[in-house]
Amino acid sequence: MNSNYEKKKEFIVNTVYLILIILFIYFGFKYVLKLISPFLFAFIIAYFIHGPAKKIGERLKINVTFVSIAFVLLFYSILFLFLSVVGINLISMINDEVSSLPKNYKFYIEPLLKSLFDYIEKIIIGLDPSIIEAINKGFDQVVSALGENVTKLSISLVSSVSSLASSLPALLIKTLLMIISTFFIAADYEKITSFMSRQFSSGANRYIDVIRNYVVNTLFVVIKSYVIIMTITFIELSIGLTIIGVKNSVLIAIIIAIFDILPVLGTGGIMIPWAIIEFLQGNPPLGIKLLIVYVIVTIIRNVIEPRIVGGQLGLHPIATLISMFVGTSLFGIMGLFGFPIALALLKHLNDTEGIKIFK
Repeated sequence: MNSNYEKKKEFIVNTVYLILIILFIYFGFKYVLKLISPFLFAFIIAYFIHGPAKKIGERLKINVTFVSIAFVLLFYSILFLFLSVVGINLISMINDEVSSLPKNYKFYIEPLLKSLFDYIEKIIIGLDPSIIEAINKGFDQVVSALGENVTKLSISLVSSVSSLASSLPALLIKTLLMIISTFFIAADYEKITSFMSRQFSSGANRYIDVIRNYVVNTLFVVIKSYVIIMTITFIELSIGLTIIGVKNSVLIAIIIAIFDILPVLGTGGIMIPWAIIEFLQGNPPLGIKLLIVYVIVTIIRNVIEPRIVGGQLGLHPIATLISMFVGTSLFGIMGLFGFPIALALLKHLNDTEGIKIFK
């Protein structure tokens, strides 16, 4: 009796403990991470820069702080250049498509609608007056519904643009904070890490080192996995877009492959609007071909992603798929990458460090 009571007590305590840990991690990611994200990203960038900067500084007998600052400047310059080139090409492509809409509407959509209405009018003339009245009412209702939907869409677009515009100052401030913090952290990296290390016991520092080394190595593995996925997606898109006769297919494939990593946008964020535009421009064959390419690429990606990422991390594809889905649902792109890494870390600690989480 006493033994059963102790087992139940232990089970309840362990369950409550696990729930508290999950809640702590959830609220930490959900709220605390947003507050410290500029400084966290700055620290991560400084961490990866410090190793090479230290080696080069010691080899060339140059001040490590100076080399670190130079590396930070080089990193942000390359990043800014890359984003500028991709952004300019993307905006130019969208601008070309949008600017041609009025002309295409006049030459393709308007004649098509006129022919359709003429055909309907010929059919209606021979019908009973009561049927004609019912059809007219139906048309009026459709027009009214379309007008209401257009109004709602306009309000929604204005709201979205206003929301985006209002969030830009905060995004700009966070970006500036991240850039400035990276310079400061990179310049005094060893002092900062030494101070942080002194705040923990030797046992805690050992676990922190194990976790840090594993997470860093795993992060490189995840990056490698997504580079493989991006490469496969790029090859598929290049072949598909070239076959269907799209100009600048390789450049477009590069842009879409990069967007494919983002959980909100993905391949569909570019290809579906592109296909819709082609339909509106009076080019349904190309629109259908684009949708076919999109479906093929999406199916292949959904099949290979959990296998490649899970295989690299040592996780079962199902476990990887669940962690990616839950992570993306809760935290977006951070969860997409973070949850599989966290699951792999728990498995590693369970297997090698004596922290028994799984049986």
